[in-house]
Amino acid sequence: MKFLLPVFLPSSLLSLCLLTFIPAVAQDHKPYLPTVYPDRLTLGWQENPTTSQSVNWRTDSTVTNAVGAIAEADPSPDVASKATLVPATSQAVLLDGTTKVYHTVHFKNLKPATKYNYRVGNGKEWTEWFQFTTASDGPVPFSFIYFGDAQNDIRSLWSRAIRGAYSTMPKAALMIHAGDLITTSNADWQWGEWFEAGGWINGMVPTLATPGNHEYFKDTDGKAKVSRHWRPSFVLPENGPEKLKETAYYLDYQGTRFIALDSQAALLDSSILDQQADWLVKVLTNNPNRWTVVTHHHPIYSTKNGRDNEEWRAKMEPIYKKYGVDLVLQGHDHTYGRGLNMPLGKSRKYPDGPVYVVSVSGPKMYDIGLQDWMDRAASNTQLYQIISIDGSKLSYQAFTVTGELYDSFELTQNAKGQNQLTDRSPALKPERLDLPTEYQKRFKPEQLEEYNRKYKEYKARKNQ
Repeated sequence: MKFLLPVFLPSSLLSLCLLTFIPAVAQDHKPYLPTVYPDRLTLGWQENPTTSQSVNWRTDSTVTNAVGAIAEADPSPDVASKATLVPATSQAVLLDGTTKVYHTVHFKNLKPATKYNYRVGNGKEWTEWFQFTTASDGPVPFSFIYFGDAQNDIRSLWSRAIRGAYSTMPKAALMIHAGDLITTSNADWQWGEWFEAGGWINGMVPTLATPGNHEYFKDTDGKAKVSRHWRPSFVLPENGPEKLKETAYYLDYQGTRFIALDSQAALLDSSILDQQADWLVKVLTNNPNRWTVVTHHHPIYSTKNGRDNEEWRAKMEPIYKKYGVDLVLQGHDHTYGRGLNMPLGKSRKYPDGPVYVVSVSGPKMYDIGLQDWMDRAASNTQLYQIISIDGSKLSYQAFTVTGELYDSFELTQNAKGQNQLTDRSPALKPERLDLPTEYQKRFKPEQLEEYNRKYKEYKARKNQ
């Protein structure tokens, strides 16, 4: 037998060797198997946010006695002894050939504007103690976060969006996701990445999500259905149309009505489009709130020609204008656009309809079209948005995932409900409008010429 003597290399040379020989391969995903310990924790609501809070989580199939524990927040470490136990409901779901169990607990009869500690588990295996604060019972100032599509490379690259957003606004009241949280409807590992990216943030800040086209799949009966993960994973209001439980709904929070619409279901079935529009009219007719924010996946106005959603726009935009919707938050186009449906050359100071935003938080990028409705645009840029509401003022800010303020405007509402728009973006850095590298390489000369033409027209319009 031969014995090899160890060879010692200088640390600098060793580092070079490691850098040289480690192959640059695509990142593999984790298996994300459930255990007895809770994971995929998320906060949500099904009832009044001033007096209730709901929690959702996942375990393996051995857990049959799930509970939540809650107590008013106290700086003393004696939290467990003061906590009340609340039984959870459980649902077994067969996914990827294994049974996972999802649990939901509804904490009720809470005090408005009060901070609580909570944890969930089975009485033995628990999460850490989390905190949340119930909503106030009046129009008190608050802020919330809005994300466009996460969809791809969620753990690797979308994680910096949600973590950056929380760092910017750690006291956010809620987070809105405008669809396409993942790219493959029922791929458990993608949902695992989504929950890992948000981590404990999902246990501190409630989620309001609406599905996109990538949340839908064709089932064995040939019908399109929302992901098998959707309803088990989230706890959302169940006050929407009968066929759209937890995919279309509304929630009132401190003087603002949040409305989530399921554009994918509507575009797949015109009867659902009509049903959803009728429901929306009822929700907007009986709306005591000063501000109204609508979320859905498919844009009313796209950021590019050829991606238009004419049927959706024809049905919904007249309702938005008639009933005074203030802000519409969307995804789908994998670029950024913010603007109004107003004739070119007309002052944008007094909008005659909602402000429309299309945004993207994940790394999947498309080419941008620089359409006439857009007053601020971005290409090849991951963003998150912070919206703050304080009485008669709504303040909007979009940030790049590196924390740079990219877009900003304010809406000031008078006593008649009319909005005045103050655009703060002209004072910010120039727009990021270079095409993604992929498109620069594959575009034919005539396509590049068309983009350059639209770019010049867009710049000329803004310089008028």
